Amino acid sequence: MNVEEFRQYCLNKKGVTEEFPFDEVTLVFKVMGKMFALVPLERIPSQVNLKCDPERSIELREVYDGVILPAFHMSKTHWNTLHFEQLPSKLITELTDHSYELVISKFTKKLKGAYDSL
Repeated sequence: MNVEEFRQYCLNKKGVTEEFPFDEVTLVFKVMGKMFALVPLERIPSQVNLKCDPERSIELREVYDGVILPAFHMSKTHWNTLHFEQLPSKLITELTDHSYELVISKFTKKLKGAYDSL
């Protein structure tokens, strides 16, 4: 999976927008205004930061040592950095879905209602 394929995958999800809130090279995907993925566009190799359950993060970092890492400049407990080219597309989409669902699960009742009405 490359960055453009990842971008299209994210934008096809319900309630997702993309923006550059930090700088012109960090693409951020949000669901209902809440971040679930960050892509530093100038990083080589290409990578993405995704939210993850803390216990699952530990397992993933052990199994994919050097390919899934604690996220740089993010909560290392709740965010991972994944290297696109070194992981199967299926795993990347699975972990993207996991990040998206984690964010949705923390919505307030009002935000959840707005999301459900889309």
